[in-house]
Order: sequence, then C-alpha cells, then structure tokens
Amino acid sequence: MQTILSIGIDAFAYGMALFIICIGLSLTMGLMRVVNLAHGAFAMIAGYIASYVARDLGWGYGFAIILAVIGTIILSIPLERFLFRRIYGSSELTQVLMTIGITFCVIGITNYFFGPTLKTIPLPTGLSQPVDVGFRTIAAHRLFVMACGLVVAAGLWYVIERTAFGIKLRATVDNAAMADALGVKTQVVYAVSFALAIGLAAFGGVVGAEFLPIEPYYALRYMVTFLVVVSVGGAGSILGAVIACLVLGAVDTTGRYLMPDFGNFFFYAAVIAIVCVFPRGFFGKAQ
Repeated sequence: MQTILSIGIDAFAYGMALFIICIGLSLTMGLMRVVNLAHGAFAMIAGYIASYVARDLGWGYGFAIILAVIGTIILSIPLERFLFRRIYGSSELTQVLMTIGITFCVIGITNYFFGPTLKTIPLPTGLSQPVDVGFRTIAAHRLFVMACGLVVAAGLWYVIERTAFGIKLRATVDNAAMADALGVKTQVVYAVSFALAIGLAAFGGVVGAEFLPIEPYYALRYMVTFLVVVSVGGAGSILGAVIACLVLGAVDTTGRYLMPDFGNFFFYAAVIAIVCVFPRGFFGKAQ
C-alpha cells in the first residue's frame, strides 16, 4: 500500500512539473502554430539564473523564481522580435531548423561559460522538509509542485477562455488578416503569447528542477519528452496537456519503481499505444 501511495504521489508531482513546462510549448504549437524546439532552452536558462540567485547570491528560492522568470522573458524579447517573428506562418521545416539551431547555440554558450556540470537550486527549509498529511508524510516540495501545476492550469484556462486577450488570441490564430483589419494588434498578441509561453517554461524549469535536473544538455535531453507530451495531449489543449502529463508521468514513475532496468521503455511504449488510438492526441483537432 505504501508503495502504491509513493508511486501515485511521485507520479502526480512529476506530471505537474512536466505540465508547467510543456503547456507553453503546447500553446505555441496549437494556438500560434509555431514549432518551437528551443522551448526547453528557455527552461534551462531559467534554471541557471535561479541557481545563481539562490545558491551563489543567497537571495532565497522565492526571489530565484521571480528573477528567473523575468530574466528569461527579457532575454526572449529580442529573439521573438528579430528571429521568431520572421517564422510566424512559415513552413514547419523552417521553424524546426531555426529553433533547433537556437537550441544548439544555447547549449554551446552554456557549456563554454558554465561547464558541463549540474546546477542545483537550494530549497528553503519549508519546502525541503516532509509534511504529515495524516495517512503518511509527503515532501513539501512535491506538494508545492502539485499546487503550482493546478494553479497554472486553472489560470491559463481562464485567460484563454474568459478574457478579452484570449478572444484576441483565438481570433488572431484563426484569421490574422481579418483580426488585424478589425483593429486587433496581432503583433502585440503574438509577442505577449510568446512571452507567456516562455514565462511558463521558465517557471516550470525552476520548480521542476528536482525532477528534470538543470545541466547544459537539458534542452536537448528533454526535447523529445516535451514534444511527446504535446503530441499525446493535443497541441493547444490545456486539459489534454494535463491528462497527458498525468498519464505519462504515472507510466514512467511506475516503470522506474517496479522495473528500473527498463529505463524509459514503458514511457515510450505508452506513447506509441496512445498515438495509435488517438493520432491527434487526446484533445487534438484537425487543422
């Protein structure tokens, strides 16, 4: 019974960490129609900033998260303005080639300046201690990641489905020329959407560092994982991303607990099975 509870808790926490990182990629692919293979690079950049702020400067975990998110968004602004804006509406091959080029550039710069070592983000005392929830104790950081994932999911759904910005974003995606003719500043909508996606990647990279360690090859190591989550959930679907992360997180965690020698076998076996049954993902739509 204790093993089942441990698997369930770890799977849920891991799934929420994946969700926070991947939902930004799901939005850029599903709503903005941009295949951003550099998404993981922004999560990695945030992890490096947070590690420096929390470990080297000693400013604390909260400041590390805030500065990492803000700093990563600021770094992404010129990239969006001068690079990404040029590929909006381009072919998928063009988007893939440019964004994976950005990924390799970030990896090279990171290796050159910081070396090939893992970067840790020290947790505050409140998150590093276990919490008694009655039937057992749970690591406080895992509860924190779970709560963050649920808040992000609810907040994104509200922004996209219930706000004026969400209406403008969906209108821009459906017909940018018509939205522009009606007075919607489509370039601003794209820029804000891109910044939101990068901010989520940065936030997920920091809070999920216990599950996905920060190191120079982070962006490349987890690139397939992030793409798989988007494919299984359905690009642009918040609910699909949540379900995909929870299902794949449960499969991967269970496999690692019970058959650790198989590595990622069960994760990718589950992906193959799901895609065979749901070719567009759980909630994907035909374009």
